[in-house]
Amino acid sequence: MNNYHLIRFLERTSGRISSVKARLHTALYPKQYFIFPRALLEHHEISFSQEGEDVILSRLFDDKKDPGFYVDVGAHHPQRFSNTYRFYLRGWWGINIDPFPGCMKVFNELRPRDINLEFAISDNDSELTYYEFNESALNTFSESLAQERDGLRSYRLLKRTQIKTRRLSTVLGENINNEQRIDFLSVDAEGLDLNVLRSNNWDRYRPVVVLAEALQAKTLADAADDAVVTYMSDQGYQLISKAVKTLIFWDTR
Repeated sequence: MNNYHLIRFLERTSGRISSVKARLHTALYPKQYFIFPRALLEHHEISFSQEGEDVILSRLFDDKKDPGFYVDVGAHHPQRFSNTYRFYLRGWWGINIDPFPGCMKVFNELRPRDINLEFAISDNDSELTYYEFNESALNTFSESLAQERDGLRSYRLLKRTQIKTRRLSTVLGENINNEQRIDFLSVDAEGLDLNVLRSNNWDRYRPVVVLAEALQAKTLADAADDAVVTYMSDQGYQLISKAVKTLIFWDTR
């Protein structure tokens, strides 16, 4: 069973995450399913995020019974390094946004319930230089990050593309109604997360949880002085958790 058919298998059989885990193990090891006790298997987590953010989010929304709604800015891929795919398997839906040219073809194929949009988000309507790498997870609008990553390990800058940007508040206004509750907003803009956050209308669109990166903050103490934390605090959000680079905020209003 290749990855494509495995994902299709998961989507057909998904219901509760525990059911997905059991079926995944059965699909991969049909003759060895009982190599681990069932009880032990039930305590293992499947994560599609890069740093386990979706596991943290699952705990935060553990009491939520109905399918929720997410917004993913810098979505990258429908499954790989995805903070939202675990929730999609549970019946959630939302908006995926990424500027990588052509990326939404696979989103439309594998995430048909979602609204999949191919453009960039920033705090003004303009045009920015998009730096594309041989590892698409490193693509960025930050010139300094692009220079830092070019030649690092096996990473290479492939090309630069001019891409128009839009404000997040505008995009949300065009795609959801006023009654739509946003359970969480995930932002991964490779160095420009603050620009994305500034483009939202926080009086109108207030996700319960917000995820954003602080690339230089290695500890919670470091994060306290980060511009993203200061900005989110001004919007009424409290920093409640941190992965390696991802900060997780909770709406306190």
